[in-house]
Amino acid sequence: MIPSHLGGLLRDYFPEIVVLDPGSRLGRMLARLTQALAAAQAAGDVASFGAGLLDAVPRLRRYALSLTHHGADADDLVQHTLLKAWENRRQFSPGTSLPAWLFAILRNSFFNGRRKYRLEVADPDGAHAATLASAAEQEHRASLRDVQGALDRLEPAQREALLLVAVEGLSYEAAAAIIGCPAGTVKSRVSRARDRLGQDLDRGSPTPSGTA
Repeated sequence: MIPSHLGGLLRDYFPEIVVLDPGSRLGRMLARLTQALAAAQAAGDVASFGAGLLDAVPRLRRYALSLTHHGADADDLVQHTLLKAWENRRQFSPGTSLPAWLFAILRNSFFNGRRKYRLEVADPDGAHAATLASAAEQEHRASLRDVQGALDRLEPAQREALLLVAVEGLSYEAAAAIIGCPAGTVKSRVSRARDRLGQDLDRGSPTPSGTA
């Protein structure tokens, strides 16, 4: 299990990104999708699927940002994911998890185009942390930068497994289906990432007064 304080820090560092520039490519694409859904209300299954796509956008943007570390690239990746999902909507099995299906599409798209998207770009100047609304207070911003540094030091596979389970709340089995590995491998990666992250954050914590 992920300690609650660690899960909270991770969700603070990767919040759901709900503010979107309507003039951006992703914003314009979502506007077109919304209009298409309004015109297709008679087709209940299509409308329900499209509404699910729109509801998943904040989580998709968060996951995309955790992979790309770059806002514009993340939005491009989300846009590609939504378009591909819409084109292949008949392949989705009703009753299964739509977010998990979308995460799998996003992840595959990212790795298929990783020459364009930058998995290993760190954030040494705190550019990502500085953009978070939750980082307004100096003390909290410092804690987010501690999380940032600890995340950058994790192995990519461990970081991804940790974020899918701790931030997105997926089960080990669901995360394993997205990554394409056994659930036991995901559990092992999450455990190692949790321990490493916890150790790094503990080392970065100030020593309480009066202790050796």
